[in-house]
This record gives sequence, C-alpha cells and structure tokens, in this order.
Amino acid sequence: MAVSAKTVISWGLVAIPVAMYTATQSNDISFNQLHKDDHQRIRYKKVCAHCGEEVKSEDIVKGYQYDKDHYVIVTDEEIERIKTEKEKSIQILHFAQLNQISPIYYDKCYHVVPEAGGDKAFELLREALMEEQKIAIGKTVMGSHETLMAIIPREDGVLISTMHFEDELKDIPKAYNKPEVSDAELKMARQLIASMDTPFEPEQYHDEYQVKLRQLIEDKIAGKEVVAASTKDQGNVIDLMDALKASIEKTGGKPKRTARKKQGA
Repeated sequence: MAVSAKTVISWGLVAIPVAMYTATQSNDISFNQLHKDDHQRIRYKKVCAHCGEEVKSEDIVKGYQYDKDHYVIVTDEEIERIKTEKEKSIQILHFAQLNQISPIYYDKCYHVVPEAGGDKAFELLREALMEEQKIAIGKTVMGSHETLMAIIPREDGVLISTMHFEDELKDIPKAYNKPEVSDAELKMARQLIASMDTPFEPEQYHDEYQVKLRQLIEDKIAGKEVVAASTKDQGNVIDLMDALKASIEKTGGKPKRTARKKQGA
C-alpha cells in the first residue's frame, strides 16, 4: 500500500514520526463515456483558450486571478517554501470526547503507523487516549491549505480523520415542521427500534446493487435481455400506528439486543 504522506505528530515536546495511508477505497464499477454513433471513447483535451493548442501537463502552471484576465503565477516550490516546520507537522491542539463532535465535520480517513524511532511514543499516545476515552484534535498544512484533524485511537492502531472547518459547513436548506408525537406513537417507535437493535458488524454489509449491476453487464456481454426487477408489494398502510405495528410484527416484536464488546473511542 502506497504511503499518502509522511509527517510528525507533535504532542507537547514529544515528536512522533508517522506515515499516513488512505483507509478507504472505491469498489464502484466504472463506465467510460462513448460516442453514441460509433461507440468510440470520448477524450478530454486541455486546450489553451488563447491559441487553441493542446497543452501538455508539464506545461501547465498554477495561476491566481487577481483581476480580470490578470494572473499571478505560484509554483509548488514557492508554496512549500512558506511552510514552517510547525506547519509541516500535525500539531495536537487539545483533547475531546468523540461523541462531542458531529459526524458532519469528518472528511477523509487515514490509517496511521509509526515510523522508525516513533514506536514507543506512538503506542503511549494510543494507549493513553484509549484509557481516557479521548481523541486528539490537531491541525497541519496539506497541499495549499490548513487542515483540521481528529486523531482517533483504536484497539489495533490509530486513525486520523481530516475535518471540515466551521465556515465550510452548510446550513440546513430549510426548516421543517415538527408535528406533535403522541406517547403511544413514541412507545411503538421505541419498541420497533428495540426489535431491530443488534451490534454493528461491518462485514455483514455489502454493496448489493453493484452485484446486480455487474450481473447486468455480464448479461449484456452474453447477449441476454435485461429483465426489469420485480417490485414487492409494500402494502397500502397509511396510518402511522398501523405501519409501526406491521413493522414490529415483521421483525418478530422481540428486542434483539445482545452483549456488545467494549470498543475504543
């Protein structure tokens, strides 16, 4: 697995050299864009707006438009030159509880492992965070912008999740009416939740639609006709209480809670 970045976690006067690896991958089926008439690939070219000629990647530079049709050129070397050693490392700012942070703040996740010489300090930080049930909030400069980060301990290692700043979040597009909920409806809803309450086991979940899509592709390659999926009758339940009751009956109506293993933050 390729290293995404090598950096240092700065914890007070303790410096921990680490490597970051992307923690997720896309398994989606990819489609190419084709010309409808002859089914040939559509190619995208980078063309200069002034001379109309195609431009190679090595001939492209970064430019910031400060006025109409006026740009200042900034190189990658210049961007790196203004970074201080502090900005190149992950500075731990403070510690917090994981459940204090809304999921909307989280962005991209990385596995983090110590580099040579950082094993002891890395494990000390991980174990201390686990004991205190805390995460560390830090920041660093990645590329051309400062990035907020959450350092999250796990039983088998440490994760780092990049985070959005407050001013990057959008407000709810519009408010919604909050009708009164009766005690009976709330009780029924809680009973339905209890009947469906089981531990989260990630290995149980798979992208089933991708399986269907792959089958569609294989059928098309084999010259088979694509058959429309059958739609199961969902019934004609309109009343909310009736829908809750029917849902509880479908699940068996009994709580499915089982003992959960204690997990890290």
